[in-house]
Amino acid sequence: MSNFDPNAILRGAQLTLVGVHRALQNPDLFTSRHYRQAALAVAAGIIIRLIVAIPIIGVRVLLWVLSFFVDTQQAQWDDTILNGMHFVENSVLQVPFILMTLMGYLTPTLDQIFMDSLRWVDHTYVQKHKTDDPADLRAMYYPNLQMYSSHNSPKSEGGQKPLRRALMAYAKRYGRKAAISLAVLALSYLPYVGRFVLPAASFYTFSEAVGPQPALVIFGTSLLLPKRYIITFLQSYFSSRSLMRELLEPYFARVKYSKEEKKIWFKDRAGVLFGFGLGFFVFVKIPLVGVMIYGLAEASTAYLITKITDPPPPPAEAEHFKEESLRWKNKHEFLSLPWENMDAYNISLHRKKAPESDVRQTPRKQFS
Repeated sequence: MSNFDPNAILRGAQLTLVGVHRALQNPDLFTSRHYRQAALAVAAGIIIRLIVAIPIIGVRVLLWVLSFFVDTQQAQWDDTILNGMHFVENSVLQVPFILMTLMGYLTPTLDQIFMDSLRWVDHTYVQKHKTDDPADLRAMYYPNLQMYSSHNSPKSEGGQKPLRRALMAYAKRYGRKAAISLAVLALSYLPYVGRFVLPAASFYTFSEAVGPQPALVIFGTSLLLPKRYIITFLQSYFSSRSLMRELLEPYFARVKYSKEEKKIWFKDRAGVLFGFGLGFFVFVKIPLVGVMIYGLAEASTAYLITKITDPPPPPAEAEHFKEESLRWKNKHEFLSLPWENMDAYNISLHRKKAPESDVRQTPRKQFS
């Protein structure tokens, strides 16, 4: 459980709280531009709720028509159908969550929030350690990372827009997950063996992440729990991981790892990422305001990045940096830091002199 131990999960949850606190201190989040984006986020939340409600409204209309021909007053099957559809949409397929994360590919807003917040994190770090020896300060994240191209660039090889490829990959990824979720749910209704399907899925899911022994405990517990709770538990785990993938997209859109490299990167930081993503996943499911919280989560991810990977070099050195940054070099040192002083990580473990483009030399007006 070295990558997924309780301490790492709790550290990730702590990074959630500290990241939100840092993000809310950023004056750039309270500009008129972001107020407009917040209003659009609320409107998007309403639209998402309406889209999700369309199938249920359609079934309600159909049941209303059937009520003229069939006596539904004494029957409960109509309520069972509606409750089942609501559960499948929101807990099995996570439709609201999927629609919300899709917005990150359609608008540059979240990417801008991430980069603005990363610049603010650098500025806060410099202000926090302005009395320290400059030779002991870490390098800055924003100046070099903003020089990397993202998927919002016009075109790539072959004339195909990167955005189109990203949307296709997104649809393929979530389509595959939806198909697996529905298949597992259907198999769980089989006679005799059905009651073992979800516990087996739980064991398979967690055996690689936390080890076989904890996975066996989860398997045994799953045999005693109602099916609805097991599904909610599994989907919360998968969705929190998916949320972290989407929140880190502005970073990976610039530092472009291969599929296998990204898998190693995520696995080496699994516990912290799960703890960070789980808290936000709970809140982004809140109707209407969930989209706004999603934006706050993106801003907080900028703080997370500065704790779990090294500052990026200029784009010319990106290939070497990717090889060196796959593993979280100072993981054990970071996880053993005092709870009240997580920023000590940046001084004691990153003794790199800040480059000439250090934001300490940047006029204050860039951060206001």
